[in-house]
Amino acid sequence: MKRILILLVATSLALGSCVSKKEFAQLEGKYKKSQDLLNSCTVKLNSCLTDKAASDARAAALEDRLADMKKTNEDLIQSSKDLTMLTAKGATNLEKSLESLREKDLKISRLQDALTKKDSVTLALVTSLKREVGMNDPDIEINVEKGVVYISIADKLLFKSGSYEISARAKEILGKVTTVIKGKPNFEAMVEGHTDNVPYKNGLLLDNWDLSVKRATAVVRELQELGINPNRLVAAGRADYVPLVSNDTAENRAINRRTRILVLPKIDQFYDMIEREMKTLSEEGK
Repeated sequence: MKRILILLVATSLALGSCVSKKEFAQLEGKYKKSQDLLNSCTVKLNSCLTDKAASDARAAALEDRLADMKKTNEDLIQSSKDLTMLTAKGATNLEKSLESLREKDLKISRLQDALTKKDSVTLALVTSLKREVGMNDPDIEINVEKGVVYISIADKLLFKSGSYEISARAKEILGKVTTVIKGKPNFEAMVEGHTDNVPYKNGLLLDNWDLSVKRATAVVRELQELGINPNRLVAAGRADYVPLVSNDTAENRAINRRTRILVLPKIDQFYDMIEREMKTLSEEGK
């Protein structure tokens, strides 16, 4: 456009001497219009360039935003997949936990049933002993202690003072105890000998330990002679170390001199029962 205007001006100057003033004025007017048009086009061009730059900036920002949105969308999709996997894994773990709890509840229920059955047998055992041995003798006590049935017999019914030979009265009492124990083949009897704290001075034995053990073995032998299988019998001496009351009076020492017969389930059979229950539960879980 500028080259055209320069050409027109040069032409006008070259022909200035050949054209009239009227024609010159017309050419000058055209030049002015052309100049105005050039200026207007320049302004519009600059405006277009400015608009293009702004549009390019907006396009770049939109592209960046689109890229961010794509990245966010991809992250959301991955998070959704991870959450789905975690949810599925959590459901599996929860099911396993519930199954484990059900198994534990079943084990507890079966063990409770076994303990209930044992308690019923224990109650029947106590009832039988009280009926056979008698409930009115103050020197014979029949009770349950920590799930174990025990018969506590004062030594004056079983032995003479300082002796470990069974008396005639003892054989009668032990005969009644034997009748009950025989009827419970899954139970065994442990005999405990207890003395007071007066030192043993007879010379035949060393001390109260010896005396308590001798009395326990004497009772065990009598129970064996009365027909109880010896593999169900245990003899134990406690000397004067487990007193019921203080050994400060003659009456209290008499209370502490006693023989205790504990009637309890066989330990090996108890463990066999537990193992059977565990094996049954394991086979049911397969």
